[in-house]
Amino acid sequence: MEEKHMWQFGTREVVYAAIGAALYGVFSWVTNFLALPAAGNISLRPAVSIPMFFGVAFGPWVGFLSGFVGNILGDFLSGWGFWWYWDLGNGLMGMIPGLIWLGITSYKAKDAIIKAEVMVVIGAAIGMLVPSLLEIFFSGIDLKTAIGGYWFPAFLSDAINGLILVPILMVAYDSVAARSGR
Repeated sequence: MEEKHMWQFGTREVVYAAIGAALYGVFSWVTNFLALPAAGNISLRPAVSIPMFFGVAFGPWVGFLSGFVGNILGDFLSGWGFWWYWDLGNGLMGMIPGLIWLGITSYKAKDAIIKAEVMVVIGAAIGMLVPSLLEIFFSGIDLKTAIGGYWFPAFLSDAINGLILVPILMVAYDSVAARSGR
């Protein structure tokens, strides 16, 4: 088995990040029209589970780039423009779950799934808090709107999607990897 290093970034990681970004961008575009009620420009995106899973499966840089570049792509396809701080937040949402990557030996193991679930919630919380707070400076909104109108709906939606879909992706990936001899 190949030795893993937490912050390695080579050809393998570039390929996985590109795949993750493409999947996230296209699948988020598909659901970007599903606006969350009473939330400022926040949509329901089950696809957020993709950068979260790619972080868990392939490391923090892959998770970050899957979320960062994938969000740029999804927003571009939706005609929403470029909002670097939301792209950064989506990148963090993929990177933070990737911090457990080194400790995973089986993606279907109960402890690995529990660790991933915890990191998904932390990733969604931090990943959506950063751009929500930056909206105060770039859009002139107040703290109450940043937290109640941006952070909370985005965090809750992304955390729920991640909690449901990341374990499913982990178990599926474990099955595919076992069949391929990894």
